[in-house]
Amino acid sequence: MLTQSRLKELLVYHADTGVFTWRFGRPKAKTGSVAGSVTWKGYWLIGVDGRRYRAHHLAWLYEHGYLPSHQIDHINHNKLDNRIENLREVTNCQNHKNMGIPSNNKTGYRGVSFAKDRKKYTARIKDGKSYRNLGYFECAAAAAIAYAKAKIKLGYHPNHGLKQEA
Repeated sequence: MLTQSRLKELLVYHADTGVFTWRFGRPKAKTGSVAGSVTWKGYWLIGVDGRRYRAHHLAWLYEHGYLPSHQIDHINHNKLDNRIENLREVTNCQNHKNMGIPSNNKTGYRGVSFAKDRKKYTARIKDGKSYRNLGYFECAAAAAIAYAKAKIKLGYHPNHGLKQEA
């Protein structure tokens, strides 16, 4: 299992940028070059001692001395922003309470959709394992306000439903 000391022996973590660089040259990488590459899912992946790790897990190990037992949440929703200040260890439930707005969203607001049968906007939010209907509204903005109030009441992260930061 990878340890903090082994990681620090091989890589340098730049906490201000979230980037890892190689401490020593390797067959396909020069000393000081950026380690790893981006996966098709948008995460930075780094190979260490024959095993691949997500960079945000390595950042956690580098700074805190252990690999996370749960998930690591990118607070600003940017999967490539591995600055330690942008990372937090969370449970699956907590991670789902800090999700960005889906790319296929048509209203511009998380949790808000248009109900064609009623010709109104509806808002709903996940409460535990089920969804809670928050009502029907004349405009998307009113539904979004109801969603925003519910997310606070249910303990969602303030960034939940916001667009990814650059």
